[in-house]
Amino acid sequence: MKNKIGFLMIMATMITMLIVPGMKLQAQDWPQWRGADRNGVSKETGLNLDWSTQKPPLSWVFRQAGAGYSSPAIVGTTLYCQGAMNEKGFAFALDTKTGNVKWKQELGTESVPDRENCPRGSITVDGDKLYLIRGIGQLHCLSATDGKVLWQKDFTSDFNGKYMSRWGYSESPLIDGNLVICTPGGSDGTMVALDKNTGAVVWRTKEWTDEAGYSSPIVAEVDGVRQYIQQAAKGVAGVSTDGKILWKVDIEGYRTAVIPTPIYDDHLVYVTAGYNAGCTCIRLIKEGDGMKAETVYANKNMINQHGGVVLMNGHIYGHSDASGWTCQNLKTGEKVWSQRNKEGAARGATLGVDNRLLLLDERSGMLAVAEASPEGWKEVSTMAFPERTQMQTTDNMIWAHPVIADGKLYLRDHDLLFCFDLKK
Repeated sequence: MKNKIGFLMIMATMITMLIVPGMKLQAQDWPQWRGADRNGVSKETGLNLDWSTQKPPLSWVFRQAGAGYSSPAIVGTTLYCQGAMNEKGFAFALDTKTGNVKWKQELGTESVPDRENCPRGSITVDGDKLYLIRGIGQLHCLSATDGKVLWQKDFTSDFNGKYMSRWGYSESPLIDGNLVICTPGGSDGTMVALDKNTGAVVWRTKEWTDEAGYSSPIVAEVDGVRQYIQQAAKGVAGVSTDGKILWKVDIEGYRTAVIPTPIYDDHLVYVTAGYNAGCTCIRLIKEGDGMKAETVYANKNMINQHGGVVLMNGHIYGHSDASGWTCQNLKTGEKVWSQRNKEGAARGATLGVDNRLLLLDERSGMLAVAEASPEGWKEVSTMAFPERTQMQTTDNMIWAHPVIADGKLYLRDHDLLFCFDLKK
């Protein structure tokens, strides 16, 4: 009886710990590019997103992030990011409570300030290891504890990689099980899978030889078939977990730079690109051991150069070069509404959270909050960056995407990294 009572008391304590608000188990990490689900939508709710009367307090500013467009990754109370300074690329870790440096690790030569090689990809956190791709095409595996380099690969010398256009690699690596999925591109195979512990090559897509774009892959389960979906220079493809090409769709009009991350939802793959390429929706249908890919629509209701799009409640939201901020029906491709801002957030990154859109203007640093609703454009509030970087870059743009983790909003303008408290 005593043992039974003791067991019940332990169970009650554990249940209480799980439901107490603010416990660590309820915190939302942002462990990779575009968040835990790699879709650019935060699952957090109840945050202060109405800044019309009171702006969120600034918790801290870190001023040594260096040149770069990398968005931070956050797990627990540690923020991971990469930058470049004094011709050297580096990764760093910060305490999210204070903004203090936990460690900094130099990674090699990196052009500064220049969009050609300047760090763009986000770090991917997987347990006690970190994975990142630098603009010059070096893939590094680091210890999350101290930043020590565990292994590295070079897309050019190791894989004969080649990317479209003249800009460097912008990919954020995908970790799936024991694999690191990345896209060197080129005639030896567009996509590569590596052993995440050693860096050894597991497979390469020799049947798919497009040059790499600037997009990052996602993983999807379609009728029990797990696959990696990625855009490259000529279109989009789905690759099985053993490296076989399940389907591929070439997209007319892809040129210059293919950047946004694909979106998958219920057999539909949605991709978009700038330079007047437009958007394409593809339906995946399982046929025997393979996949059939049918184009549902291809139009120019969304032309997203970069900044990405998000899917919320059946609708795609993002900035279209043709019409401004745009809401599009995923299933039909219909443009539901558009809003071209001359002031405020005019064009840039999109983040979804709690039925709201956080829209970051790439030129001014103005951040707008709008409703994620097909009923029409409704701006809720705006907030400007507290200050802008003094670094002179090729474009003087803010291309790092906003990140929300554990009730905090993170914004970056090259060497300046800001942390705001969104908890009410």
